Amino acid sequence: MQGPVPPHARSRELQALAVGLAIIVVWGANFSVQKALFAAITPTGFLFARYLIMPACALALLLRTYGTRFPAVSRRDLFDLAKLGFFGHVLHVGMVTHGIDWSTAFSSSLILACGPIFTLLILRWSGIEQLNRAQVAGVAVACIGVLVFLSDKLLAGRWLASGGDLFLLVAASFFSYYTVAAKPLIERHGGIVVMTYATLLGSVPVVALSLPVGLGIDWWQLSPLAWAQLLWAVIVSAFAGWLAWGWVNAVRGVARTAPLMYLMPPVAGAVAWAVSDERFTVPKVLGAAITLGGVALAQFAGRSRAREAPALVD
Repeated sequence: MQGPVPPHARSRELQALAVGLAIIVVWGANFSVQKALFAAITPTGFLFARYLIMPACALALLLRTYGTRFPAVSRRDLFDLAKLGFFGHVLHVGMVTHGIDWSTAFSSSLILACGPIFTLLILRWSGIEQLNRAQVAGVAVACIGVLVFLSDKLLAGRWLASGGDLFLLVAASFFSYYTVAAKPLIERHGGIVVMTYATLLGSVPVVALSLPVGLGIDWWQLSPLAWAQLLWAVIVSAFAGWLAWGWVNAVRGVARTAPLMYLMPPVAGAVAWAVSDERFTVPKVLGAAITLGGVALAQFAGRSRAREAPALVD
């Protein structure tokens, strides 16, 4: 029988919950922030700036954690970290950035919430985990929900927005691959090393590909608001947000923290409704509810019978 929770532990749990909810608000609002920013610097220009700033943040974190003696990794692990950088940054972030530009803030947040579906399918395909009947049903329900969600755009002939949503769906699969492939590396080297090394390695091709557009932007003419949006999207949402999310997972456990992600589409929708012209039709709301329900069923079916793996703390 489990004894009472010590007051200090309960206080830490509440702090972690508050931080987790704050991160969801930041991430939900970030879809609208990026949409507004793209009008000033284009998605490719944003990628150029992001991957000049992110490596600087990664190096600062490494220096703060390890000093000037960065952890050594084997040649094989270095290659695997480069693959993580390619799938997580070049493909996932690159596709998400352009997908958000083509789609809407609420649609983008909902489609990206389908990531756990792809994680389960990759685990099944790799032979790491078998799917039970409830999980298979959850995958099917989520797919039906996405079709319902996209139906109003398809019937209205909004092909660019529909294409953006499908683009985001593929991008979500790349992040799921990143999540699965990163686990053994995190077990060997810790979360900070994996995150920072993958960021540094993945930044090189992104900067190279976006260089012509980035050099063509007159950065000195950007408004203070655009600079604030850029720093918010890169430093607050992308870098600090994921670091804080890792701490929340370590304190509360992945199983108890993951459901908070289902709050992100409603937050993104509320912000988009308040600051833009995005509106919500019945098919969109119904499809969103079906999709999130299917993802939740697929992700958490049978979890109560399994012991949660301990969270990794670097």
